[in-house]
Amino acid sequence: MAEETGKRKVDHINICLDEKAQAKKATAGFEDIQLIHRALPEIDRAQISLQTTFLGKKFKAPIIVGAMTGGAEEATKINSAIAEAVEKFGLGMGLGSQRAAVENKSLEKTYRIAREKAPHAFLVANIGGVQLVHGYGVKEIKRIVEIIDADAVAIHLNALQEAVQPEGQTNFKGILVKIAEVANAIEQPVIVKETGAGISAEDAQVLEKAGVQAIDVGGVGGTSFAAVEYYRAVPKGNVQHSLGEALWDWGIPTAVSLIETAQTVKLPLIATGGVRSGTDTAKALTLGASLASIVQPILQTAVKGTEETEQKLQYLIEELRNVMFLLGAQKISDLPKMPAVITGKTAEWLTTRGFNLQKYAKRGA
Repeated sequence: MAEETGKRKVDHINICLDEKAQAKKATAGFEDIQLIHRALPEIDRAQISLQTTFLGKKFKAPIIVGAMTGGAEEATKINSAIAEAVEKFGLGMGLGSQRAAVENKSLEKTYRIAREKAPHAFLVANIGGVQLVHGYGVKEIKRIVEIIDADAVAIHLNALQEAVQPEGQTNFKGILVKIAEVANAIEQPVIVKETGAGISAEDAQVLEKAGVQAIDVGGVGGTSFAAVEYYRAVPKGNVQHSLGEALWDWGIPTAVSLIETAQTVKLPLIATGGVRSGTDTAKALTLGASLASIVQPILQTAVKGTEETEQKLQYLIEELRNVMFLLGAQKISDLPKMPAVITGKTAEWLTTRGFNLQKYAKRGA
């Protein structure tokens, strides 16, 4: 079992790096979000503050590197490079599913490296929600927290991936009750995150009632795990191969999921899924996110090393700073007050679902 899990982790890394596993026709929706340029920003760019607080932890910029990997030797270098970079810039980092370390203690080091390299950064432990239905409980959650001295725990939802994965687990019955049990039994805040298919308003509402402390919307527009499993299934030539192709772009676009969730619950939100720039980050925060999560672009640099990863994050941070300057936003808390125009497919979806878009256009700082 442990060997199989580790091999799957290696497959995922290689496919995300070498194959075209991004959404095909679907987008995250950020192209439909237009921020309003201020010709008279009336602020000094040098005095703009990017600092924010998320779940009680201070960030020097509202960016977290999303859950990526662990559980395989190849992951150690990646997690080390990311951890050193987020420590330098005062950001956050999510680890990949720690199921492998629960199954095989020798793989704990592939995760522990993150805390060793980032003693002060916000680190998020991670386990699949479906594992809670199949025997995992508070004991295992406390173990994954201990492995990286985690500041929070992410329970990820990946029904789409499990449906396409050749060895996937598709019994999700009772998962909400299990999430509630964990959220009410551990000291660390629990974040529930999707892995590329988005969180709807309906699901956000029940998660809030279950006691989770934050939601990562994980929408369509970035890496498609249906596509990842499509590539894994190709050599086997089974039905999962066809399913991966059919469901490649399945789900809720990130911008849509973010707005639905922000207008439904009062929890802090993370925007993940196709966030590729400082401009996307500014748009996400304007729509209600507390943090923006970057994944694929950082994986591409992390395999090269710490220096490349630091450079990429610095570019993102400086782009965000400059966008804030052009909006007249002095601090991160100003962004949710900035007007935005929502058009295209994003507007069509949200209008059909009955969400209020005029509120974004009528804001004032």
